[in-house]
Amino acid sequence: MIIVLNGYPGVGKLTTGRVLADILGGKLLDIHTVYNVAFALTEFKTPEYREAVERVEEIAHGLVLKLPAGIPVVLTTVIAGDGEWGNAEWKRLEDLGAERPPFCVIHLSCDLEENIRRIGDPGRDGMRKPRDPDMARRNQEQARPLAGLAARHLLKLDTTGLSAQASAQRIADWIDGL
Repeated sequence: MIIVLNGYPGVGKLTTGRVLADILGGKLLDIHTVYNVAFALTEFKTPEYREAVERVEEIAHGLVLKLPAGIPVVLTTVIAGDGEWGNAEWKRLEDLGAERPPFCVIHLSCDLEENIRRIGDPGRDGMRKPRDPDMARRNQEQARPLAGLAARHLLKLDTTGLSAQASAQRIADWIDGL
């Protein structure tokens, strides 16, 4: 089972993903684990950056495929809109999901006030996460549709006012009902 938590920065993907992986007895592969190698060693959005992300992702996906079939894997990402890079990245996730079904997509969101509060948390610095409240405003005002709208198993979850535990439990309950 592949479970993709897709949402804009500051909606609770990583925090919820950690709790969800624990509830399900699964593994967590968050976007920052994959991207931080590229952030640390290349310039953002250069060909070298994209190559680094793809190579780390290839290694990670290979390791996911070696896990016993009964171990669910929770992945976090933010893929939205219709662009070459995002479409290719989403296709790699769909391919991974096809090899470890079911492929479950959860779109996480929260209201603007909550998003600004969360994105401003100083604890985000340790993972090289963005902390700009204007980013939250832009994302909410100009939001492009999140990837995965056509997924067979899609859950949209507004995490406003929900703890990570409550969000993860709602997702786990939904998965149990599949």
